[in-house]
Amino acid sequence: MHFTGGATAAHLLTRASDDVPVDTPRLPARESAERELSKPMYHENDPNLLERGLDRFWDWVSGLFSSASGVAPGGLLGLVVIILVVIGLAAALWWRLGTPQRSPGSSEALFDDSPRSADQHRAAAEAHAAAGRWNQAVQERMRGLVRSLEERTLLDPRPGRTADEAAAEAGRALPAHATGLRAGAREFDDVTYGGRTSNRRAYEALRDLDLELEHAKPLLSDAAQGAAE
Repeated sequence: MHFTGGATAAHLLTRASDDVPVDTPRLPARESAERELSKPMYHENDPNLLERGLDRFWDWVSGLFSSASGVAPGGLLGLVVIILVVIGLAAALWWRLGTPQRSPGSSEALFDDSPRSADQHRAAAEAHAAAGRWNQAVQERMRGLVRSLEERTLLDPRPGRTADEAAAEAGRALPAHATGLRAGAREFDDVTYGGRTSNRRAYEALRDLDLELEHAKPLLSDAAQGAAE
């Protein structure tokens, strides 16, 4: 078969156009794809900024636990046990330090420099209780209780006496109420020095103890009992 010169050229151009693929340059193609993907229709279900932040945080926590469990004895279960033990020790330490221990004769005295009668302390305690100020109510009631024992000469008036000392001394004269006196002194210490917050129940228990002590008879010593006989 023979072709003319024009036909041959046309045929070669057609074969060339069929064999060479038509490619779009890379940069315009990428820009086109980015424009297409930036349309709102493709991002309707994307997480918001807060959700993305939370996802990253939980991924970080998960990775932290995974790393820790890898070195903890027993794996993840061992890590959980260790965490619970640490929390328990921290709670026990806080509870222990929350009730300060003072030596006798410390500067943290029960009374201040303005002496008042037992009735004055009790009136102040009732006023604080009526206003819901339970810490102050407990403090004033304990002071009124101890001042009453001093007024009845069951305790010698002594500057600088602490609540613990007063409870211990009064407990020897009134052994039936020794436990209640120690509990009252501990409540006073907790709200005064330990940063604790008291409540109605604690105040009412201390008030009831104060009222009971008003009618309690002291335990006489052996010498006093012999003289009375």
